[in-house]
Amino acid sequence: MRAVIVAAAVAFIISLFGTPVAIRVFTALKAGQPIRAVGPATHQGKKGTPTMGGVAFIVATVLAYVAGHIALTTLPTEQIAQVQPTMTALVLLGLFVFCGAVGFLDDFLKVRKRNSSGLSAKGKLLGQLLVGGGLGIAALYVPSTNGQTVASEHISFIRDISFLDVGKVGSVLVFVFVIMSMSNGVNLTDGLDGLATGASILVLGAYSLIGFWQYRHWCGDDTYARTANYCYEVRDPLEVALIAAAAAGACVGFLWWNTSPARIFMGDTGALGLGGLIGGLAMATRTTLLSIIIGGLFVIITMSVVIQIISFKTTGKRVFRMSPLQHHFELAGWSEVNIVVRFWIVAGICTAIGLGLFYSDFLAVMG
Repeated sequence: MRAVIVAAAVAFIISLFGTPVAIRVFTALKAGQPIRAVGPATHQGKKGTPTMGGVAFIVATVLAYVAGHIALTTLPTEQIAQVQPTMTALVLLGLFVFCGAVGFLDDFLKVRKRNSSGLSAKGKLLGQLLVGGGLGIAALYVPSTNGQTVASEHISFIRDISFLDVGKVGSVLVFVFVIMSMSNGVNLTDGLDGLATGASILVLGAYSLIGFWQYRHWCGDDTYARTANYCYEVRDPLEVALIAAAAAGACVGFLWWNTSPARIFMGDTGALGLGGLIGGLAMATRTTLLSIIIGGLFVIITMSVVIQIISFKTTGKRVFRMSPLQHHFELAGWSEVNIVVRFWIVAGICTAIGLGLFYSDFLAVMG
């Protein structure tokens, strides 16, 4: 627990004091956010606000991960052996960094071209596909000494669903789908000051709790626990808790500067990175389908875009004034702050329901 707290605290401090440095650097580089002409008119006042702020909390998370492992050196030797840097950390931090790199390229092109086009949709999806595919292969084909892999060959809800075995190849495809879906979901949610950051903090906090709970009830090499079926068949759950807590802490520090009126935007750098990490956490904790509930706000906002596109292409009519959903409420007259706070409440309810289902499963198994 100490390592998890240290990682979260270090990430928060680095992000809180590092983000103003990023603001000054990106301002000096004239890396201002271009604003779409077709968006809400109120957004034109945000033109020129520094973007690519996701760099700050991604760097803070990686450094905090190192700090968390330094804190682990005070543990007994037999415990340290279980929590050294692992393939789980490589996959999760790799998703955070490399999905963020795809977003960084998109942000860079937007800034360079001085318009909101950036990387093409196909280019962005190709980048996500390559990152998800490469790390998905590592997650499925590189087992630990006890044969456990980062991701599972089964579709999972709160645990693996035994009769939904899709094999290694199928699981890599599922892995890629989850990463792409979640990264684009967070990206669509980003658009109002602090909205995606606050929602991500709630989801990452939930996964930190799930990871730590799985660590406290981890099968590991405990044959009796595995037979009794009250433990979790996952790999490196303490790593999961530590990384999720570090990312949550880094986002809290970033939110200080990203809340309305935002001094800096996370950009696609942050949004794609966060989505990739959250998708990876879902796969690593064997909660793939549960992530639909935990990340419910991202799902709702993504579905608003899907519904709008389908409706317009099939009937020529729009269901919402504008999509994603947050812009519909802007055009309906809600203030930006009201939308953000109310959407945070929705995100909090979704994460609470997800955690409730996760814990109720444990009670059912124990009972």
